[in-house]
Amino acid sequence: MSAPSSGRDPFAQWLRDHASTLTTLDPDAPLDDLEPLRALIGDARVVGIGENSHFIHEFGLARRRLLRFLVERCGFTVLAFEYGFSEALPLDAWVRGAGPDDDLARITAADLPMGARELLHALRLHNRTAARPVGYAGVDIPAAGGSLLPALRPVADHLRETDPGALPLAETAIGIAERFAAGSAAAAAPAWRRLEAAEQDALTTALARLLIRFRAAEPLQVARTGRYAYEVALRRLEAATHADHTLRAMAALFAGDGITIDLSARETYMAGSVLWHLERAEPGARVVLMAHNAHLQKEPVAFDGSPVTLPMGHYLHHALGDDYFALGVTSVGGRTAEMPLDENSRFGFTVDDTELEPPEPGSIEAAFAGALPAGAVGLAGLRRAPRGGGSPDRTRLQSAYLHVPVADAFDGMLCVPSSRVADGIEI
Repeated sequence: MSAPSSGRDPFAQWLRDHASTLTTLDPDAPLDDLEPLRALIGDARVVGIGENSHFIHEFGLARRRLLRFLVERCGFTVLAFEYGFSEALPLDAWVRGAGPDDDLARITAADLPMGARELLHALRLHNRTAARPVGYAGVDIPAAGGSLLPALRPVADHLRETDPGALPLAETAIGIAERFAAGSAAAAAPAWRRLEAAEQDALTTALARLLIRFRAAEPLQVARTGRYAYEVALRRLEAATHADHTLRAMAALFAGDGITIDLSARETYMAGSVLWHLERAEPGARVVLMAHNAHLQKEPVAFDGSPVTLPMGHYLHHALGDDYFALGVTSVGGRTAEMPLDENSRFGFTVDDTELEPPEPGSIEAAFAGALPAGAVGLAGLRRAPRGGGSPDRTRLQSAYLHVPVADAFDGMLCVPSSRVADGIEI
């Protein structure tokens, strides 16, 4: 039975008329209740599945269930994750059947995102009998900006075979990068800032020179290792250059004199990686892209009315149009994971289990709460949602709100009634 109508909230009434409810979040349950999603995404080649906070139990369940539906019923063939492009390459081979089942820990070059391990095992099991296997792709800069090494070390190995004369540039960059390598940009940026300015500039210079040389020597490198090996090495090098720029931008912001739009360097790299994988996949490939809502949204991230970051979804929307579908994932209430900075912790932040206040008026969460029965999991397409007065202008970002025209930023939204921080987080 629907929630009682409120004539003062036309968007909630629209949502009441157009949203569907899911029967469960159980990843192994039958999938029939997700059939409305098929009509929402249409023929989109890339479907982003978000989360308003990392480390949330219900979001992990929802993602696994949505992935099952998109693979089993809609023919999606690639799972792309907010995870390093370079680090993911051996994982793709593993999910396709390479190596023993217990080899995942050995080939994981960096900590996997929460829930990724279960998804990888599920894909490997699926691929044993699938007529069309599902691949795994990383789209991010290495270690979410925490280290250049997962990208630079394979680049150096590539150069030993293709262009030994350029190897000193790579070794210079590696030597400096070893001094600030960490598990995330939050930890690496303060260590990078403590480097002498001459070292910071030497790293950037080495990467820039190496990138130019890489492109100039393309015919020679391709002749020695083949087109694909060259393109992978080039993409890894581009990851390192974008990570270097991101660390410089973050350090400047921490110091109070940064340019916020500089953080878009990571976002444009991630968008470019999605397109890179899509272009090189077999014909008819479709990609499930899992990342934070703030990465997937199509509208700029703005504060006080000024854009501060252009997210990955913004670039993908401009590149793909309706072939990109952004599905945000949020919750009405419960608890969330705040991540306050802590330079002494492993990743540069801690996880605080934080109670959520009731949803603010004007939020998409408040609209779901007013439109659906208590305890319901709601799914709604937003492309045809009404705009203007009453349309939600904010959505949860952990325990705060990201102010954005929600129906323009996302093509759909899945809202769970309550969330909690997942067990077993190791930070």
